[in-house]
Amino acid sequence: MSRLHGLAVAALAALAPVAHAAGEAPKAPVNVTAIAMFLVFVAITMGITYWAASRTRSAKDFYTAGGGITGFQNGLAIAGDYMSAATLLGLSGMVFARGYDGFIYAIGFFVGWPVIMFLMAERLRNLGKYTFADIASYRLQQTPIRTLAALGTLAVVAFYLIVQMVGAGKLIQLLFGLDYWIAVVLVGSIMVVYVTFGGMLATTWVQIIKAVLLLAAGTFMLVMAMSRFGWSFEALAQQASAVHRMGDALLAPGALLADPVSAISLSLGLVFGLAGLPHIMMRFFTVTNAREARKSVFYANGFIGYFFLVVCTLGLCAVVIVGTDARFLGADGKLLGGENMAAMHLAKAVGGDLFLGFISAVAFATILAVVAGLALAGASAVSHDLYACVIKRGQADERAEMRVSRLATVAIGLVAIVLGILFENQNIAFMTALTFGVAASSNFPVLLLSMYWKGLTTRGALVGGLTGLLSAVVFVVLGPTVWVKVLGHAAPLFPYDQPALFSMPLAFAVIMLVSKLDDSRQAGDEQARFTEQYVRAQTGLGAEAASAH
Repeated sequence: MSRLHGLAVAALAALAPVAHAAGEAPKAPVNVTAIAMFLVFVAITMGITYWAASRTRSAKDFYTAGGGITGFQNGLAIAGDYMSAATLLGLSGMVFARGYDGFIYAIGFFVGWPVIMFLMAERLRNLGKYTFADIASYRLQQTPIRTLAALGTLAVVAFYLIVQMVGAGKLIQLLFGLDYWIAVVLVGSIMVVYVTFGGMLATTWVQIIKAVLLLAAGTFMLVMAMSRFGWSFEALAQQASAVHRMGDALLAPGALLADPVSAISLSLGLVFGLAGLPHIMMRFFTVTNAREARKSVFYANGFIGYFFLVVCTLGLCAVVIVGTDARFLGADGKLLGGENMAAMHLAKAVGGDLFLGFISAVAFATILAVVAGLALAGASAVSHDLYACVIKRGQADERAEMRVSRLATVAIGLVAIVLGILFENQNIAFMTALTFGVAASSNFPVLLLSMYWKGLTTRGALVGGLTGLLSAVVFVVLGPTVWVKVLGHAAPLFPYDQPALFSMPLAFAVIMLVSKLDDSRQAGDEQARFTEQYVRAQTGLGAEAASAH
């Protein structure tokens, strides 16, 4: 396995902090402070859910919080949806272990936001109603396009949920002293309660609270850590280079750039996969208008960019503060719990057991918020796209649609719990790559071309979208991580772990080729309706009055 692959597996832990270390995390002594703080957080969020349930009376309330969230609030919620505990643990751990490469990797998770801000946010709000399938099917046939969008959504949600559930189980197993399966059941059960009763309103406020706590905790830790270096980043960098095993190479590009093909493929998946994540796209339907949607991304950019800088700096601080402290090192000189625990050990070093308990509770709370957003996106795909618009052909009773959504939430929660338990001892870091690869190869091309290319037809979108979805999955399965490490074969049939460089251009090419060759009357009608769609995308005229076709 190449050096880059080894780096990628370690780096993908930024989304699943300890998922790839299954079985390596021993159960720690019970952290009473962490559990107490966690219970306080759960009590507060359950109160929010009760409050939100009394205000969730319609499908619009359930899916989009009534469309009344402000740009600032939504920006915080988007940040809360994207900044997982794994960001705190995984990215800081990568900087702790590999230095400069960790900074490069963090950029990959961030640079997709300008794409969303300038190309998609306003159009999403003007064209959509509840899900991104509303945009893709605006001028195309409802049944095939919504079915395709629902399949892409559920695929992304399923893989992402496995990553989060296993990450939660391992994190709590290490920090809280609970059995793995208990942690997984706990996360899944609370997620179901949030979404089933509170819908998007409860999920939004849980994400806002979580974002504020995570930003505050990270900032406090940074202040306490940097005070030991006289507030000088130069002094920090010099000391980190002096004590780290890599020496001066800690601050230079390393293995991440050793294989340009894999590096480019990974970057494409991270940048454009972000623009195809359904739980992120749903957030743009919760604001009052397109202007607020744009403001949402602006604020989210600021919060996320700031947090990534904080996390990367904490990783360097941990090199000096944690890496030289015998309390946090095993007999072999390696960090207790692995490099992903660097931030947790740093929290104890600068703030004691009380602050460690707070960080532990916040870390667990962040996963709850992320899985709630994922569950809501999956439930919306089932109830709105499949049930209301495909099965009932737009004639579904609103109460029946909400009932189906709540049942779908329960089903998704049960599936997430079962899969989380089943995948406990599997190396599932590849699922993060698969999640972004599927989103970049299936959801993103159809979504982008439906908004910007007049020539798109239903046949092209359907064939190309399925091609991107299937090729991304096939490339990952045949690649080194799954074919060799999981299935035990001697050599991979596909040489790279990251599919996006190959599957995303393939999806675009097939969509455009099939659309160009489609000379049916229906294709002509679909292309003729582009002007109407373009006007609404630019102006928002009819955005509130129009319903899904």
